[in-house]
Amino acid sequence: MSYLRTFAPWIVYAVVPSAHWQWAALIAFGISAVTITQQTRAGLRVEAQIIDIGSAIFFAALTVLAFADPNTALHPYSPAISSGVLALIAGISLAARVPFTLGIAKQTTPPELWEHPVFVRTAYIITAMWTASFVIGCLALVVLAHASSTVRTCTQVAAFVIPVVFTIRYVAYIQGKAKALGEPAS
Repeated sequence: MSYLRTFAPWIVYAVVPSAHWQWAALIAFGISAVTITQQTRAGLRVEAQIIDIGSAIFFAALTVLAFADPNTALHPYSPAISSGVLALIAGISLAARVPFTLGIAKQTTPPELWEHPVFVRTAYIITAMWTASFVIGCLALVVLAHASSTVRTCTQVAAFVIPVVFTIRYVAYIQGKAKALGEPAS
């Protein structure tokens, strides 16, 4: 559920028809701002809101651009730019040694496992997969910038679905392996 909440602005932006991109950006910004407010009030730390904060900044800037110049030459490339921004956020979280998935995973994992090497390594691997998917999605969307909106939307959705499936399967694999070894599951 937390991944869905984290990526909700991006999903909304991806599925709203391209002709209404200004409103899609504004709605995505609103979702980001509300999510950050709710999570901060609930006591969620910044490390668990890396994507949310990056989303709010990106969609605020995109909203300003979209309303200031609705016919900008950047418009066809906005899906690629959005995937590129996600890749940048995820990549920076890895470089800063605070993989964005670590904060999300801590929301559903007992605190005694947070420092376990397998738990931390799993977050790095999963974040790397998300980063790679966003990079590949960005490159594909640059190539498809002038393709039909259906093709672009499917590409954007795939850039989310592939790492979601990987995350679910990899976590299950690690938990199964830990259980077989008699270690605490992460």
